[in-house]
Amino acid sequence: MPAENASLSPVEPGYRHVLRIHALIFWVPLAIALAIADQLLLRPFPIHGVPTVLAVLLATVAVILLPNRRYRRLRYGLHPNLLQVVRGWLFHTDTVVPLVRVQHIDVTRGPLDKAFGTATLVVHTAGTHNSIVVLPGLAPEKAAAIRDEIRQRIRTDFE
Repeated sequence: MPAENASLSPVEPGYRHVLRIHALIFWVPLAIALAIADQLLLRPFPIHGVPTVLAVLLATVAVILLPNRRYRRLRYGLHPNLLQVVRGWLFHTDTVVPLVRVQHIDVTRGPLDKAFGTATLVVHTAGTHNSIVVLPGLAPEKAAAIRDEIRQRIRTDFE
């Protein structure tokens, strides 16, 4: 059975910056588009300017506050026979991967990961539903160590 959340580890602090930049990439163009639409379409109406203010406020909240919440809610644990990944608050997900079901393991790093010292562990399992478990925000060395440890445990299970 999975351990309690107290035994779960947080991901790297640099992952907050990765989340923040992802939010910027989404929200800034959206806020600009809403401001342009507001200027072009709503000028003759009394609500002119309100969508722009709301878009800027929403984008600010999404870029400053939400990445911190997502970061704090992402935890993981490598237990003797399983990998556990816990994430979410409103939609809480507790994923438990029995190591005997692991078929393939990847460690990936994109440009933002490289800039902020993080990596993503991708675990492919047997089955169809939730057959890919993604654990972002690990230190590259930690992701490689977890990959190697899972690989070693799988190897010893079949010997």
